Amino acid sequence: MFANTNFHFLVGLIGLFALAGCSSTQMEQQVPSNGAAQASDSPNFVIIFIDDEGIGDVGAYGATGFQTPNIDRLAAEGMRFTNYYSASSICSPSRAGLLTGCYPQRVSMPRVLFPMARKGLNEAETTLGELVRTKGYKTSLIGKWHLGHQKRFLPLQHGFDEFLGLPYSNDMWPVGFDGEPISTDVPTTAAADSPFGDETTYPKWKVECRPLPLIDGNEAIEEITTLAQQDELTTRYTERAVDFINRNAENPFLLYIPHTMAHVPLAVSKRFRGKSEQGLYGDVMMELDWSVGQITAALEANGLTENTVVLFTTDNGPWLSYGTHGGSNGGYREGKISVFEGGFRVPGIIKWPAVIPAGTVRNQVVSSIDIFPTVADIIGAELPELPIDGVSLLPLLSGESTAEVRETFYYYDLENLNAIRHGDWKYVFPHNYRTTNGMLPGKDGFPGRVRPVEFPGGLFNLRQDPGERDNLAKHFPEKVAELKALADGMRQRLGDKERGVVGTEIRPPALLPAPDASTTN
Repeated sequence: MFANTNFHFLVGLIGLFALAGCSSTQMEQQVPSNGAAQASDSPNFVIIFIDDEGIGDVGAYGATGFQTPNIDRLAAEGMRFTNYYSASSICSPSRAGLLTGCYPQRVSMPRVLFPMARKGLNEAETTLGELVRTKGYKTSLIGKWHLGHQKRFLPLQHGFDEFLGLPYSNDMWPVGFDGEPISTDVPTTAAADSPFGDETTYPKWKVECRPLPLIDGNEAIEEITTLAQQDELTTRYTERAVDFINRNAENPFLLYIPHTMAHVPLAVSKRFRGKSEQGLYGDVMMELDWSVGQITAALEANGLTENTVVLFTTDNGPWLSYGTHGGSNGGYREGKISVFEGGFRVPGIIKWPAVIPAGTVRNQVVSSIDIFPTVADIIGAELPELPIDGVSLLPLLSGESTAEVRETFYYYDLENLNAIRHGDWKYVFPHNYRTTNGMLPGKDGFPGRVRPVEFPGGLFNLRQDPGERDNLAKHFPEKVAELKALADGMRQRLGDKERGVVGTEIRPPALLPAPDASTTN
């Protein structure tokens, strides 16, 4: 939509907005007179993507029991969004959405990929890495990939010059909740994506899979078999990130850091173990905040702060069934694996001193799928020929405080469209889900119990009732009809398996042939 914006014209607009609210001296401090406009033609990008951290796990959003001063500083010096949505409430889809600018269903990434999967993100899709490389950027991915673990699907084949990290989630190994290897004769569940729910029963894939491979480039350099090895992941990622910044200080770059933490099993280095009031989860949050501080310090040391766009966000809401090892939904309803607000609404902070005034708060609805077209807009890159779903946030970032970049957001649960937001209104369709409410919570790395719920459908005004407690459907039937019609239009495009609708715009994933007829994906 905005991919061909002339950036010099944009900087002129920024100056006009700035004149409305500050003196010329103040404006010189925000936009230096030494050619910042020219430098901003190719800003660096740092995307920090935390796993399973809830919106209530950041100080700027109300966290308690631990401190996140470095993340809070990003918010104080940049822009904090109050209605920022991940592309999904689970791992693989949320990453697909961020990297392609598409709802995950469009690119056939609606489900979490498990170690037996023989599919990945299609090579025909353009990722953020491939997008910025058209403009000469260096690219690095450090952390959790989770869009296909076969060599053909790894980051180096999707636009990244460097990769250090895990191919999938850190619980996808044959180790139990107690940190001990799982016996091959332990009771197992049949379905690959069954919730754990019972500490004596594991999904079949978990018992049969191999230890976690730590990959550098395209090759495994280490097998992670113990929690002690996982304790060092955040430190190792951070050191590599700082090294990448130092090596590329003279080049425009994109650094994408999808941390392994705070996905269970939780792991933290000795320097942070026992440091928080909240226990191990708080310790992990403090170490992740330290990592943010190390990365921003490296930018500062190289003179890159002013012209680097730093995004901090998370892949989905907290995994509430893990109780003391899960995060906070900040008072929203439910968490990970849910279409309620606690599953999708996450922290979203962007700092870009050359453009964004410090301490800005935006209440407009935005999403991780909007990052791709925003980056394209900033650097003047052409959008891919294949359709995407995101819209550019550049009007918001550059000072148009009333800009409405998106009015509608769709909440998919796997292949099913189970909720829609339009303006302040959200309709949640009748569907079945699992909740921890009223059940014994998880403790010390063991998951708690969940119970099934049949939700009958409901209309909520999210401005007045962000916790989705007051069902207004019977009072506003015309609003229900309006949202249902919008949802039906999206179903025609991206499908709805439960309702028997096959989308006309779904693109295929990349697939490897099954080794034999008995193997399925």
